[in-house]
Amino acid sequence: MKASQTARERARAELTDEITRTARRHLATAGAAGLSLRAVARDLGMASSAVYRYFPAKDDLLTTLIIDGYNALGRVVEEADATRDTSDFPGRWRSSCHAVRDWALAHPHEYALLFGSPVPGYRAPGDTVGPAVRDTAVLARITEDAHRAGALRTADRALPQAGALGLSPIVRELFGDCPEEVVARALSVWTGLYGWVGFEVFGQLDAVMEDREAAFRQHVAHLGDMLGLVERNGVR
Repeated sequence: MKASQTARERARAELTDEITRTARRHLATAGAAGLSLRAVARDLGMASSAVYRYFPAKDDLLTTLIIDGYNALGRVVEEADATRDTSDFPGRWRSSCHAVRDWALAHPHEYALLFGSPVPGYRAPGDTVGPAVRDTAVLARITEDAHRAGALRTADRALPQAGALGLSPIVRELFGDCPEEVVARALSVWTGLYGWVGFEVFGQLDAVMEDREAAFRQHVAHLGDMLGLVERNGVR
């Protein structure tokens, strides 16, 4: 009985994975707002009622795609950070930023699902929060590690105190014992990173510059300066 149950669970997991893979392909043509369980079922040669047994509503499928996307992005950023020496804060920052951009360019439709226009009527459930902050947690950890090591320069100008920004407890917790001024700087560079990546993914930079790779390297270095990271031997 146990072996039979395990086989059923394995079959269910495989079909669930096939449904989500097909749904990701549909994101490229229909977008998140146009995603249809019936269309996914049709592509799989299944009755729509069969797909509903796995995903009772479109929102359930969207939630799975969103969680998978956040986890995929978070995983590559974590792996990029792990390739550098823990005390090489600028190197960790560069690697993590490039991991965000590389993943986004390789998965533009999934990136659009995560960071593009909200899907009308969809409200993300609480179980998306943990995956959603995996990539941000890496950048926060780099910031906190650099702060603890005394490897952050003082800002050239005073920034708003993070406490005055009404940060959520989740965001504040990510930065550990960083002073509020450091958190405020980190939020500025975080939005600068994702703003650039979003512009590139959505085509706003197409007519602006030819060598976007070189421009992004320069942008990341500038953001590192804003954060206060001290480069090793002047290398960027």
